[in-house]
Amino acid sequence: MDEHPESAPGPADAGPPLDRRAELSEFLRTRRARLKPEDVGLPDFGRHRRVPGLRREELAQLAGVSVAYYTRLEQGNGRNVSAEVLDAIARALRLSDAESSHLTHLAKPKQLKKKPSAPTQHVRAPLRQLLDAFESVPAYVTGRRSDILAWNRMAAAVFGDWSELAPQDRNWARLVFLRPEYRELFVEWEQKASDIVSMLRMDAGCHPDDPRLSGLVGELSVKSDEFRRLWATHDVKEKTYGVKRLHHPLVGDLTLHFHGFRLDDGCETSLITYHAEPDSPSADALRLLASWGTDATRAGASTQRPDLTP
Repeated sequence: MDEHPESAPGPADAGPPLDRRAELSEFLRTRRARLKPEDVGLPDFGRHRRVPGLRREELAQLAGVSVAYYTRLEQGNGRNVSAEVLDAIARALRLSDAESSHLTHLAKPKQLKKKPSAPTQHVRAPLRQLLDAFESVPAYVTGRRSDILAWNRMAAAVFGDWSELAPQDRNWARLVFLRPEYRELFVEWEQKASDIVSMLRMDAGCHPDDPRLSGLVGELSVKSDEFRRLWATHDVKEKTYGVKRLHHPLVGDLTLHFHGFRLDDGCETSLITYHAEPDSPSADALRLLASWGTDATRAGASTQRPDLTP
């Protein structure tokens, strides 16, 4: 269905670059704070700890580096750090693959040439045709900053008709944190919110100089206490499949399996699809939503749930 080319950043969209050194410092500190000595095989002699988690000297011991070296790194000075040292610290902190990748991006940023503006996110015509071919499968394409770039009729039936929104509002972070109807749509709203923030964190590690990303983070930090709290945890993760429980205003409860497919198109985009178990109540509900199409959420908002019994 719809696609929106990324509009040029304006004053309301842009923000100052994120402080990469501060991001590195806080990420390491929060990862260290979640570990206890017994978690990593170190003795705990019961000494009073002023802060939760491992001390810097304990983490340095586990990683096989000097305390002074690790302290400099945790203070945000990642210059000239080797991949071997980062791997040792990642193992000591028991980082996931996504967290290890994030640490590498923060400590050893790629040296990219300055560009006059961020590259335009786009969806190729054959991919839009593929979306429309998924007649019974809600599907959409997302880009950087959780932007929603294109979607099909079934996605509009399940999640709302995004064509009615301004292009800058077609963004999962803005939808989840700023629009009450999405708090009602996602049964596990807190988990959805956490997933969105974690993906934005990974994006920030790869693109700390993106003014639109920093502008989005600044906007949400001001407007949403929940976003500000989750952003402060520095959690990062990639979630490419799972189950989402929804409460749709027209058909009620839905249990859908989702899969994310990273597209090799140079624009850092992903295709997300949803489906229900065959012959399940959710499959029946999707068929009903297919008959309503883009009017489904609008109809659900203005009427009571219909009686589906024969």
